[in-house]
Amino acid sequence: MSEERRSKAELREHEAALPEYEAELPEYAERVLDVAERIPPGRVMTYGDIAEWLEEGGPRQVGRVMALYGAAVPWWRVVRSDGVLLPGHELRALEAYRAEGTPLREAGRTAERSMPRLDMRRARWDGGTADVAPEAHT
Repeated sequence: MSEERRSKAELREHEAALPEYEAELPEYAERVLDVAERIPPGRVMTYGDIAEWLEEGGPRQVGRVMALYGAAVPWWRVVRSDGVLLPGHELRALEAYRAEGTPLREAGRTAERSMPRLDMRRARWDGGTADVAPEAHT
C-alpha cells in the first residue's frame, strides 16, 4: 500500500463512517483529490490554487473536501496560503515536509516553541512540470 494513496478499502471504511448523504464521493471531491495527488513531493498548492486549477469552487470548498476525504491523498501538500502548518496536524505535516525536502522557513528566535512555516515562494507548485526542483521554482 502506497503511503501517498491509501487503499480503496480504507477510503470506503472512511466513507462508511460518514452520514449517508455524504457517503458517496462527490465528483467535485474526486477532482480535488486528483489534483492533490498530482502535487509532486517537496511542493505544495494552496486551497485557492486548487480551486483556481479546477475553475470551480473556492478555498473553503477545497478545504471541506480535504477535511472529509483528504486522508486518502498526500494531504500535507494542500496548504494555507500563508504557509502556516495545518493546526492539529503540525507534527505529522512537518515530518512529511522534512522527508520530502519541502522548503521551510524556520521560526524566528523570538517565537518561542513556534513551528516553522512553509517557504511558499519556493515550495508552491503551479501545476507545471512535476520534475522541477523546489529551488528552481520562483
